[in-house]
Amino acid sequence: MSDPRITSSIFTRGAVDLSALRTPAPADTSSATPSQGAGPAGLPGSPAGSAAVIDVTEANIQSEVLERSLTTPVVVFFGAAGYPESDQFAPVLERLAAEGGGAWLLARVDVQQQPRLAQMFQLQTLPTTYAIVGGRPIDAFPGPVPESQLRQWLQAVLKAGGVTVAEPEDPRLDAADDALMSGDLDAAEAAYRKILAESPADAAAEAGLAQVGLARRVAGADPQGALDAAAAAPDDVDAQLLAADIEVLSGLADEAYKRLVGLVRRTAGDDRDRVRQHLLGLFTIAGPDDPAVASARRALASALF
Repeated sequence: MSDPRITSSIFTRGAVDLSALRTPAPADTSSATPSQGAGPAGLPGSPAGSAAVIDVTEANIQSEVLERSLTTPVVVFFGAAGYPESDQFAPVLERLAAEGGGAWLLARVDVQQQPRLAQMFQLQTLPTTYAIVGGRPIDAFPGPVPESQLRQWLQAVLKAGGVTVAEPEDPRLDAADDALMSGDLDAAEAAYRKILAESPADAAAEAGLAQVGLARRVAGADPQGALDAAAAAPDDVDAQLLAADIEVLSGLADEAYKRLVGLVRRTAGDDRDRVRQHLLGLFTIAGPDDPAVASARRALASALF
């Protein structure tokens, strides 16, 4: 690959044949041990002495990537020195690899020095990051991504590799959650918003912020009175939204979702969109992996279309 500025396009998954990498490669004088300073050809260096980061060449890819992936998930980072997105994203991966304590290995490839590897992996974008488990690629993504999204991706890779690693505690979230539990909604909101400003895709902070909104909406409400009012006025949007909030707080999220999906079916225009947005906010509190949310999303789609 003469020019590492690979044309930007969506990465094509499942098109990689690693069989060619299993054949003997030409001799290579590059070091097969983790670097102590700069990475290959000037890629940002791994933390000093880190055993979780290695520089990969044609000479060692079979032993350090394919064979090691049989027991430890390997994340292969393709970058090029001097390209801002590569230079900025590589240190994030290196830090997380060190933080992982050997649960997974980061293998760095400089495409300027290893063009054949770039060709074999059919790269279309720099940087590109692969996950290798059991001797084969299982997923990849082009370009840099936010750290929170990267952490979620790594958790999925580790799960695919049969590795369970607890998420490190985030003191920022702990402080925000403490404020929420103590009823200091202003402090909780400020803390969650600060986290989201730093990590826009942080699902826990998004859920926390949604809980702040829920707590504010139900403040001072009479739970049974709210449910009775909603039963007496099934088409009163305000009454139904408050009743749904009460149900979520009462552990009856399924009932809340059904209530609002039914209301979506009976409303139109601005009212319908208001109900839809409210329901999506309640989904955020539960999180995307909640089975009830998945079922309610399907019901909402059916109601909308």
